[in-house]
Amino acid sequence: MTDDRALPAAFTQTLSGPHRLRIEHATGFAYQGEVGASYNEARMLPSSTETQFVLSSQLDIDPSTSVNYYTDYFGTRVAAFDVLAAHTDLSITARSLVEVRPRPLAYFAYGWERLALESAQSIATVEMRGQSHRTAPPAEVADLARTIAAQHDEPARAALAIAAAVRDAVEYMPGTTGVHSTAADAWGQHKGVCQDITHITLGALREVGIPARYVSGYLHPSAHPEVGVAVTGESHAWVEWFAGEWQGFDPTNRIEIGERHVLVGRGRDYNDVPPLRGVYAGPFKSELHVQVTITREA
Repeated sequence: MTDDRALPAAFTQTLSGPHRLRIEHATGFAYQGEVGASYNEARMLPSSTETQFVLSSQLDIDPSTSVNYYTDYFGTRVAAFDVLAAHTDLSITARSLVEVRPRPLAYFAYGWERLALESAQSIATVEMRGQSHRTAPPAEVADLARTIAAQHDEPARAALAIAAAVRDAVEYMPGTTGVHSTAADAWGQHKGVCQDITHITLGALREVGIPARYVSGYLHPSAHPEVGVAVTGESHAWVEWFAGEWQGFDPTNRIEIGERHVLVGRGRDYNDVPPLRGVYAGPFKSELHVQVTITREA
């Protein structure tokens, strides 16, 4: 979750050719004792899309177990697995090599009336117009979104202005919110991380009738990645909105979606795309550990 404050006011980044990124995402739980069994789902492997091609991907689990792979309702790759033998630790490592192309924003004639009509006719957009507990905007955010929308004839340009206004109002500051925080929680402090900024932006866009979805993935933290240099990264989040077609924007870093972004999953909010979710049988507490390494290979 990076915070690039040196970006120009146009909210664009310098886009080059495709990047080939190698990602290693290691996570899991350490239990304060021996647990009898655990049941888990991992959403850590990217899928090929129009702008990214997965060259290889694998998931390693310790203790070793069989894995059932499927694609969920929103199109995210899911690995479901159970560990039925007693264990004190659970480790999952996702390794992926992905070729990524930039996805710059595009604008065309598409007005509010057309958006309202067409977005009501597709399940894919209808489901992304409604608020969730995570995205429900405070009154101040709703007013801000409506004010900005009224200044634009095209929803796409309004969406970008709304995302920019949210980011201007929320300071990027790790440690001020938690994984369960809502848009209202983060807005109350005017501080948060990419998950929070994304949730606030989603709520603002949906408030004015723009379908918007949560995107999870990875972002190489350097604006100009060196080939062959492994760096510490993190899971990242950004938004996609529909205004004639789906387009993405990274409000946390004020940039378009480029060759440094690797998409893993989409959903209504974070609850639809957590990297790891599970339950276990045992009276002990657990501690989550996460480490992400990203290397540009070409």
